[in-house]
Amino acid sequence: MTFREIKPGIYWIGSIDWDRRLFDSLIPLPQGTSYNAYLVKGSEKTALIDTVDPTKEYELVQNLVRIGVDGIDYIIVNHAEQDHSGALPMILELFPGARVVTNEKCRDLLVALLDIDGDRVDVIEDNDTLSLGDKTLQFLITPWVHWPETMLTYVQESKVLFSCDLFGSHIATSDLFVSDERIVYSPSKRYYAEIMMPFRSSIKGHMEKLDKLPIGIVAPSHGPLYATPDPIFSAYRDWISDDVKNEVVIPYVSMHGSTEKMVNLLTEALIAKGVGVAPYNLTVTDTGELAMALVDAATVVIATPTVLFGPHPQAVCATYLVNLLRPKMRFASVIGSYGWGGKTVETLKGMLSSVKPELLEPVYIRGAPGAETVREIERLAEDIAKKHREIGILD
Repeated sequence: MTFREIKPGIYWIGSIDWDRRLFDSLIPLPQGTSYNAYLVKGSEKTALIDTVDPTKEYELVQNLVRIGVDGIDYIIVNHAEQDHSGALPMILELFPGARVVTNEKCRDLLVALLDIDGDRVDVIEDNDTLSLGDKTLQFLITPWVHWPETMLTYVQESKVLFSCDLFGSHIATSDLFVSDERIVYSPSKRYYAEIMMPFRSSIKGHMEKLDKLPIGIVAPSHGPLYATPDPIFSAYRDWISDDVKNEVVIPYVSMHGSTEKMVNLLTEALIAKGVGVAPYNLTVTDTGELAMALVDAATVVIATPTVLFGPHPQAVCATYLVNLLRPKMRFASVIGSYGWGGKTVETLKGMLSSVKPELLEPVYIRGAPGAETVREIERLAEDIAKKHREIGILD
Protein backbone atom coordinates (compact mmCIF):
# COMPACT_ATOMS: atom_id res chain seq x y z
CA MET A 1 0.00 0.00 0.00
CA THR A 2 1.02 3.59 -0.58
CA PHE A 3 0.41 6.65 1.57
CA ARG A 4 -2.98 8.40 1.51
CA GLU A 5 -4.00 11.88 2.58
CA ILE A 6 -6.53 12.17 5.41
CA LYS A 7 -6.54 15.96 5.68
CA PRO A 8 -4.10 18.59 4.41
CA GLY A 9 -0.73 17.71 5.89
CA ILE A 10 -1.99 14.51 7.56
CA TYR A 11 -1.35 11.12 5.93
CA TRP A 12 -1.93 7.41 6.50
CA ILE A 13 1.39 5.65 5.87
CA GLY A 14 0.79 2.27 7.52
CA SER A 15 0.54 -1.30 6.30
CA ILE A 16 -2.29 -3.72 5.58
CA ASP A 17 -1.76 -7.31 6.68
CA TRP A 18 -4.14 -9.23 4.41
CA ASP A 19 -3.01 -12.71 5.47
CA ARG A 20 -2.60 -12.55 9.24
CA ARG A 21 -5.05 -14.94 10.92
CA LEU A 22 -3.93 -14.99 14.57
CA PHE A 23 -2.97 -12.26 17.02
CA ASP A 24 -1.07 -12.79 20.28
CA SER A 25 -1.16 -16.54 19.47
CA LEU A 26 -4.73 -16.31 20.75
CA ILE A 27 -7.10 -14.02 18.86
CA PRO A 28 -8.45 -15.20 15.49
CA LEU A 29 -8.23 -12.63 12.68
CA PRO A 30 -10.70 -13.93 10.07
CA GLN A 31 -10.44 -10.70 8.05
CA GLY A 32 -6.78 -9.85 8.57
CA THR A 33 -5.79 -6.50 10.07
CA SER A 34 -3.86 -3.30 9.47
CA TYR A 35 -1.16 -1.43 11.34
CA ASN A 36 -1.99 2.25 10.98
CA ALA A 37 0.84 4.75 11.18
CA TYR A 38 0.33 8.43 10.45
CA LEU A 39 2.46 11.36 9.35
CA VAL A 40 1.59 14.90 10.41
CA LYS A 41 3.41 17.65 8.53
CA GLY A 42 3.32 21.03 10.20
CA SER A 43 4.70 24.28 8.83
CA GLU A 44 7.79 23.89 11.03
CA LYS A 45 8.04 20.30 12.25
CA THR A 46 7.03 16.79 11.18
CA ALA A 47 5.71 14.07 13.46
CA LEU A 48 5.27 10.33 12.88
CA ILE A 49 2.44 8.92 14.98
CA ASP A 50 3.14 5.26 15.81
CA THR A 51 4.94 2.77 13.58
CA VAL A 52 3.92 -0.73 12.46
CA ASP A 53 4.43 -4.38 13.31
CA PRO A 54 8.10 -5.34 12.79
CA THR A 55 7.07 -7.75 10.03
CA LYS A 56 5.91 -4.74 8.00
CA GLU A 57 8.62 -2.21 8.79
CA TYR A 58 9.94 -2.04 5.23
CA GLU A 59 6.47 -1.09 3.97
CA LEU A 60 6.48 1.82 6.40
CA VAL A 61 9.91 2.91 5.16
CA GLN A 62 8.72 2.64 1.55
CA ASN A 63 5.79 4.92 2.32
CA LEU A 64 8.10 7.46 3.93
CA VAL A 65 10.20 7.40 0.77
CA ARG A 66 7.15 7.73 -1.48
CA ILE A 67 5.83 10.70 0.45
CA GLY A 68 9.21 12.40 0.21
CA VAL A 69 10.06 12.68 3.89
CA ASP A 70 13.57 14.01 4.35
CA GLY A 71 13.36 14.35 8.12
CA ILE A 72 11.23 13.45 11.12
CA ASP A 73 11.37 15.62 14.20
CA TYR A 74 9.13 13.65 16.51
CA ILE A 75 7.95 10.04 16.77
CA ILE A 76 4.80 9.92 18.87
CA VAL A 77 4.32 6.55 20.55
CA ASN A 78 0.77 6.08 21.77
CA HIS A 79 1.29 2.49 22.87
CA ALA A 80 4.35 0.30 23.42
CA GLU A 81 2.91 -2.99 22.14
CA GLN A 82 4.98 -4.23 19.23
CA ASP A 83 2.27 -4.07 16.56
CA HIS A 84 2.47 -0.28 17.06
CA SER A 85 6.08 0.21 18.14
CA GLY A 86 7.89 -2.71 16.52
CA ALA A 87 9.42 -0.65 13.71
CA LEU A 88 10.59 2.09 16.08
CA PRO A 89 14.22 0.89 16.33
CA MET A 90 14.60 1.01 12.53
CA ILE A 91 12.98 4.46 12.28
CA LEU A 92 15.29 5.79 14.99
CA GLU A 93 18.28 4.53 13.00
CA LEU A 94 17.04 6.15 9.80
CA PHE A 95 16.27 9.46 11.52
CA PRO A 96 18.96 9.90 14.20
CA GLY A 97 17.75 13.41 15.03
CA ALA A 98 14.20 12.36 15.80
CA ARG A 99 12.88 12.55 19.36
CA VAL A 100 10.48 9.97 20.76
CA VAL A 101 7.52 11.60 22.51
CA THR A 102 5.44 9.58 24.94
CA ASN A 103 4.44 9.27 28.58
CA GLU A 104 6.63 7.97 31.37
CA LYS A 105 5.12 4.49 31.60
CA CYS A 106 5.36 4.04 27.85
CA ARG A 107 8.98 5.16 27.84
CA ASP A 108 9.84 2.54 30.45
CA LEU A 109 8.11 -0.17 28.42
CA LEU A 110 9.87 0.89 25.20
CA VAL A 111 13.21 0.62 26.98
CA ALA A 112 12.30 -2.83 28.33
CA LEU A 113 10.66 -4.27 25.20
CA LEU A 114 12.73 -2.72 22.39
CA ASP A 115 15.95 -1.62 24.13
CA ILE A 116 15.26 1.98 23.13
CA ASP A 117 17.70 4.59 24.46
CA GLY A 118 15.73 6.37 27.16
CA ASP A 119 17.72 9.56 26.54
CA ARG A 120 16.00 9.92 23.15
CA VAL A 121 12.57 10.08 24.78
CA ASP A 122 10.75 13.29 25.73
CA VAL A 123 8.21 12.53 28.45
CA ILE A 124 4.85 14.30 28.35
CA GLU A 125 1.91 14.42 30.73
CA ASP A 126 -1.84 14.44 30.27
CA ASN A 127 -3.11 17.34 28.11
CA ASP A 128 0.40 18.52 27.22
CA THR A 129 0.74 19.99 23.73
CA LEU A 130 3.45 20.01 21.08
CA SER A 131 3.58 22.59 18.30
CA LEU A 132 4.48 21.60 14.73
CA GLY A 133 3.96 25.16 13.54
CA ASP A 134 0.47 25.41 12.09
CA LYS A 135 -0.58 22.16 13.78
CA THR A 136 -0.72 21.42 17.49
CA LEU A 137 -0.64 17.93 18.98
CA GLN A 138 -2.50 17.40 22.25
CA PHE A 139 -1.77 14.28 24.28
CA LEU A 140 -4.46 12.49 26.27
CA ILE A 141 -3.19 9.83 28.64
CA THR A 142 -5.76 7.02 28.72
CA PRO A 143 -4.47 4.12 30.83
CA TRP A 144 -6.01 0.67 30.46
CA VAL A 145 -7.23 0.88 26.90
CA HIS A 146 -5.82 -1.70 26.92
CA TRP A 147 -2.35 -1.35 28.49
CA PRO A 148 -1.45 0.89 31.44
CA GLU A 149 0.61 3.29 29.30
CA THR A 150 -1.78 3.89 26.40
CA MET A 151 -2.41 7.47 25.26
CA LEU A 152 -4.22 9.22 22.41
CA THR A 153 -3.03 12.09 20.22
CA TYR A 154 -5.31 14.87 18.98
CA VAL A 155 -4.52 17.42 16.26
CA GLN A 156 -6.34 20.50 17.49
CA GLU A 157 -6.55 22.50 14.25
CA SER A 158 -7.58 19.51 12.10
CA LYS A 159 -9.85 17.92 14.74
CA VAL A 160 -8.32 14.48 14.09
CA LEU A 161 -8.08 12.01 16.97
CA PHE A 162 -5.44 9.29 16.70
CA SER A 163 -7.12 6.88 19.08
CA CYS A 164 -4.59 4.03 19.17
CA ASP A 165 -6.35 0.71 19.90
CA LEU A 166 -9.51 2.44 21.11
CA PHE A 167 -12.26 2.30 18.44
CA GLY A 168 -10.17 -0.01 16.27
CA SER A 169 -11.08 -3.12 14.30
CA HIS A 170 -9.09 -6.05 12.98
CA ILE A 171 -10.01 -5.89 9.32
CA ALA A 172 -7.90 -5.65 6.17
CA THR A 173 -9.55 -3.35 3.66
CA SER A 174 -8.51 -1.01 0.88
CA ASP A 175 -10.98 1.57 2.20
CA LEU A 176 -9.25 4.37 4.07
CA PHE A 177 -12.51 5.41 5.73
CA VAL A 178 -15.45 3.29 6.83
CA SER A 179 -17.62 3.05 3.71
CA ASP A 180 -20.45 1.02 5.21
CA GLU A 181 -21.05 1.04 8.96
CA ARG A 182 -22.83 -2.32 8.75
CA ILE A 183 -19.71 -4.00 7.36
CA VAL A 184 -17.35 -2.72 10.03
CA TYR A 185 -19.75 -3.01 13.01
CA SER A 186 -19.10 -6.71 13.56
CA PRO A 187 -15.28 -6.49 13.35
CA SER A 188 -15.40 -3.49 15.69
CA LYS A 189 -17.55 -5.37 18.20
CA ARG A 190 -15.28 -8.41 17.96
CA TYR A 191 -12.27 -6.16 18.59
CA TYR A 192 -13.97 -4.56 21.58
CA ALA A 193 -15.01 -7.95 22.97
CA GLU A 194 -11.58 -9.53 22.66
CA ILE A 195 -9.43 -6.58 23.73
CA MET A 196 -11.36 -3.73 25.33
CA MET A 197 -14.20 -5.36 27.29
CA PRO A 198 -12.15 -5.99 30.47
CA PHE A 199 -11.53 -2.25 30.65
CA ARG A 200 -15.01 -0.89 30.03
CA SER A 201 -15.02 1.05 33.33
CA SER A 202 -11.84 2.86 32.29
CA ILE A 203 -13.23 3.53 28.83
CA LYS A 204 -16.32 5.18 30.32
CA GLY A 205 -14.17 7.82 31.99
CA HIS A 206 -12.01 8.38 28.93
CA MET A 207 -15.03 8.83 26.67
CA GLU A 208 -16.32 11.54 28.98
CA LYS A 209 -13.08 13.42 28.27
CA LEU A 210 -13.47 12.89 24.53
CA ASP A 211 -17.00 14.30 24.60
CA LYS A 212 -15.45 17.68 25.40
CA LEU A 213 -13.34 17.70 22.22
CA PRO A 214 -14.63 18.73 18.77
CA ILE A 215 -13.59 15.51 17.00
CA GLY A 216 -14.05 15.39 13.23
CA ILE A 217 -12.15 12.21 12.34
CA VAL A 218 -11.28 9.15 14.42
CA ALA A 219 -8.08 7.47 13.22
CA PRO A 220 -7.44 4.21 15.14
CA SER A 221 -4.37 2.01 14.96
CA HIS A 222 -6.22 -0.91 13.35
CA GLY A 223 -8.90 -0.90 10.66
CA PRO A 224 -10.46 1.93 8.65
CA LEU A 225 -10.91 5.49 9.89
CA TYR A 226 -14.18 7.18 10.78
CA ALA A 227 -15.04 10.34 8.85
CA THR A 228 -17.49 11.07 11.66
CA PRO A 229 -17.16 9.66 15.18
CA ASP A 230 -20.88 9.26 15.85
CA PRO A 231 -21.31 5.60 14.73
CA ILE A 232 -18.37 4.17 16.66
CA PHE A 233 -18.95 6.41 19.69
CA SER A 234 -22.57 5.30 19.82
CA ALA A 235 -21.62 1.64 19.56
CA TYR A 236 -19.06 1.96 22.35
CA ARG A 237 -21.52 3.75 24.64
CA ASP A 238 -23.84 0.77 24.23
CA TRP A 239 -21.11 -1.82 24.81
CA ILE A 240 -19.59 -0.16 27.89
CA SER A 241 -22.94 0.57 29.52
CA ASP A 242 -24.30 -1.60 32.31
CA ASP A 243 -27.30 -2.54 30.18
CA VAL A 244 -27.63 -6.23 29.35
CA LYS A 245 -29.93 -7.90 26.83
CA ASN A 246 -32.38 -10.76 27.06
CA GLU A 247 -29.76 -13.24 25.92
CA VAL A 248 -28.23 -16.43 27.31
CA VAL A 249 -24.87 -17.71 26.09
CA ILE A 250 -24.18 -21.45 26.54
CA PRO A 251 -20.54 -22.46 25.95
CA TYR A 252 -20.60 -26.25 25.97
CA VAL A 253 -18.61 -29.40 25.37
CA SER A 254 -19.95 -32.95 25.36
CA MET A 255 -18.04 -36.23 25.24
CA HIS A 256 -20.74 -38.89 24.90
CA GLY A 257 -23.83 -36.83 24.17
CA SER A 258 -25.43 -36.39 27.61
CA THR A 259 -24.37 -32.77 28.11
CA GLU A 260 -25.31 -31.91 24.53
CA LYS A 261 -28.81 -33.28 25.12
CA MET A 262 -29.10 -31.06 28.19
CA VAL A 263 -27.97 -28.06 26.16
CA ASN A 264 -30.61 -28.79 23.54
CA LEU A 265 -33.29 -29.13 26.22
CA LEU A 266 -32.30 -25.83 27.83
CA THR A 267 -32.12 -24.05 24.48
CA GLU A 268 -35.63 -25.16 23.57
CA ALA A 269 -37.01 -24.28 27.01
CA LEU A 270 -35.52 -20.79 26.90
CA ILE A 271 -36.84 -20.12 23.40
CA ALA A 272 -40.31 -21.19 24.54
CA LYS A 273 -40.12 -18.61 27.31
CA GLY A 274 -39.08 -15.78 24.99
CA VAL A 275 -35.43 -15.74 26.06
CA GLY A 276 -32.76 -15.34 23.38
CA VAL A 277 -30.16 -18.09 23.48
CA ALA A 278 -26.91 -18.91 21.69
CA PRO A 279 -25.18 -22.27 22.29
CA TYR A 280 -21.50 -22.50 21.36
CA ASN A 281 -19.90 -25.91 20.84
CA LEU A 282 -16.41 -25.28 22.18
CA THR A 283 -14.80 -27.90 19.96
CA VAL A 284 -15.56 -25.80 16.87
CA THR A 285 -16.29 -22.29 18.19
CA ASP A 286 -14.29 -19.26 17.11
CA THR A 287 -13.07 -17.59 20.32
CA GLY A 288 -13.92 -14.19 18.91
CA GLU A 289 -17.52 -15.19 18.18
CA LEU A 290 -17.94 -16.34 21.77
CA ALA A 291 -16.39 -13.12 23.07
CA MET A 292 -18.77 -11.05 20.94
CA ALA A 293 -21.76 -12.93 22.33
CA LEU A 294 -20.61 -12.14 25.87
CA VAL A 295 -20.72 -8.37 25.30
CA ASP A 296 -24.50 -8.07 25.76
CA ALA A 297 -25.64 -11.32 27.37
CA ALA A 298 -27.42 -11.19 30.73
CA THR A 299 -26.72 -14.85 31.52
CA VAL A 300 -24.01 -17.42 30.85
CA VAL A 301 -24.54 -21.14 31.38
CA ILE A 302 -21.43 -23.32 31.26
CA ALA A 303 -22.24 -26.85 30.07
CA THR A 304 -19.67 -29.60 30.59
CA PRO A 305 -19.22 -33.22 31.59
CA THR A 306 -16.86 -34.18 34.38
CA VAL A 307 -13.48 -35.43 33.20
CA LEU A 308 -11.84 -37.48 35.94
CA PHE A 309 -12.65 -35.18 38.89
CA GLY A 310 -13.34 -31.79 37.30
CA PRO A 311 -14.71 -29.91 34.29
CA HIS A 312 -13.67 -30.70 30.75
CA PRO A 313 -10.54 -28.67 29.81
CA GLN A 314 -12.48 -26.94 27.01
CA ALA A 315 -15.01 -25.71 29.57
CA VAL A 316 -12.20 -24.60 31.86
CA CYS A 317 -10.75 -22.51 29.03
CA ALA A 318 -14.15 -20.97 28.24
CA THR A 319 -14.82 -20.13 31.90
CA TYR A 320 -11.35 -18.64 32.25
CA LEU A 321 -12.05 -16.52 29.17
CA VAL A 322 -15.35 -15.29 30.62
CA ASN A 323 -13.63 -14.31 33.85
CA LEU A 324 -10.75 -12.68 31.97
CA LEU A 325 -12.97 -10.61 29.66
CA ARG A 326 -15.22 -9.53 32.55
CA PRO A 327 -18.49 -9.06 30.61
CA LYS A 328 -21.41 -7.25 32.24
CA MET A 329 -23.39 -10.49 32.66
CA ARG A 330 -25.68 -10.66 35.69
CA PHE A 331 -26.36 -14.37 36.11
CA ALA A 332 -24.57 -17.69 35.65
CA SER A 333 -25.20 -21.40 36.06
CA VAL A 334 -23.74 -24.80 35.22
CA ILE A 335 -25.29 -27.85 33.60
CA GLY A 336 -23.83 -31.24 32.68
CA SER A 337 -23.30 -34.79 33.81
CA TYR A 338 -20.76 -36.90 35.66
CA GLY A 339 -19.99 -40.56 36.06
CA TRP A 340 -18.65 -41.33 39.54
CA GLY A 341 -17.99 -37.96 41.18
CA GLY A 342 -15.87 -34.85 41.16
CA LYS A 343 -16.13 -31.13 41.90
CA THR A 344 -17.01 -29.67 38.51
CA VAL A 345 -19.64 -27.21 39.68
CA GLU A 346 -17.55 -25.93 42.58
CA THR A 347 -14.50 -25.53 40.33
CA LEU A 348 -16.37 -23.51 37.70
CA LYS A 349 -18.08 -21.30 40.29
CA GLY A 350 -14.70 -20.49 41.80
CA MET A 351 -13.34 -19.44 38.42
CA LEU A 352 -15.77 -16.51 38.06
CA SER A 353 -14.28 -14.38 40.83
CA SER A 354 -13.75 -11.30 38.64
CA VAL A 355 -17.27 -11.32 37.21
CA LYS A 356 -19.19 -12.18 40.38
CA PRO A 357 -22.55 -13.01 38.78
CA GLU A 358 -25.56 -14.24 40.72
CA LEU A 359 -25.29 -18.02 40.55
CA LEU A 360 -28.50 -19.85 39.71
CA GLU A 361 -29.06 -23.40 40.94
CA PRO A 362 -27.20 -25.72 38.53
CA VAL A 363 -28.48 -28.89 36.91
CA TYR A 364 -25.72 -31.42 37.32
CA ILE A 365 -26.70 -35.06 37.00
CA ARG A 366 -25.20 -38.51 37.12
CA GLY A 367 -25.32 -40.33 33.80
CA ALA A 368 -27.70 -39.64 30.95
CA PRO A 369 -30.60 -37.17 31.22
CA GLY A 370 -34.03 -38.62 32.02
CA ALA A 371 -37.47 -37.33 32.93
CA GLU A 372 -36.25 -35.71 36.15
CA THR A 373 -33.53 -33.92 34.24
CA VAL A 374 -36.11 -32.49 31.84
CA ARG A 375 -38.00 -31.08 34.83
CA GLU A 376 -34.82 -29.60 36.31
CA ILE A 377 -33.85 -28.03 32.99
CA GLU A 378 -37.32 -26.51 32.78
CA ARG A 379 -36.86 -25.16 36.30
CA LEU A 380 -33.53 -23.56 35.36
CA ALA A 381 -35.07 -22.01 32.24
CA GLU A 382 -37.85 -20.55 34.37
CA ASP A 383 -35.30 -19.25 36.90
CA ILE A 384 -33.44 -17.48 34.10
CA ALA A 385 -36.63 -16.05 32.60
CA LYS A 386 -37.73 -14.81 36.05
CA LYS A 387 -34.40 -13.06 36.62
CA HIS A 388 -34.59 -11.44 33.18
CA ARG A 389 -38.09 -10.20 33.95
CA GLU A 390 -36.95 -8.81 37.30
CA ILE A 391 -34.31 -6.61 35.67
CA GLY A 392 -36.71 -5.48 32.96
CA ILE A 393 -35.30 -7.14 29.85
CA LEU A 394 -38.08 -9.71 29.37
CA ASP A 395 -41.77 -8.86 29.25
